[in-house]
Amino acid sequence: MSSKVSYYTEDGLNKLKNELNHLKTKGRSQIAAQIAEARDKGDLSENAEYDAAKDAQGLLELKISKLEEIVSNARLLDESTIDTSKASILTKVKIKNKKTGHIVEYTLVSEEEADLKAGRISLKSPIGKALLGKETGDTVIVDVPAGKIEFEILDIGR
Repeated sequence: MSSKVSYYTEDGLNKLKNELNHLKTKGRSQIAAQIAEARDKGDLSENAEYDAAKDAQGLLELKISKLEEIVSNARLLDESTIDTSKASILTKVKIKNKKTGHIVEYTLVSEEEADLKAGRISLKSPIGKALLGKETGDTVIVDVPAGKIEFEILDIGR
């Protein structure tokens, strides 16, 4: 497996750890109960319920394995040391669409913490990539499926 380091806020890392703990405890016990129930119904060679429960168990173990890898390679970010002179992870960037004049503010976060409704976009998204390393006053052009959009960076903060 690859050892891809990802950076997280304390809240983001805690959510991952809680999800992993939930899957390891309640998730595994629920799957075990499903398998036991299906096994009690007789011949396993023709038992679709048993096969489905075993498939679910395999998917659960795969998810647990992936989460364990993510958590083991996670690094906690100290929000107080973030440089706000340039757009980087955990900075809030206020941008203006130069064509429409619409102003939005996004916080740049890791892919796993992205939540557009909460104004948190991934550094790997088209807008995140375009903003990364830019300063207040810079203009960026973002390639999106609908074409190119030009944004002006109005402010960078925490």
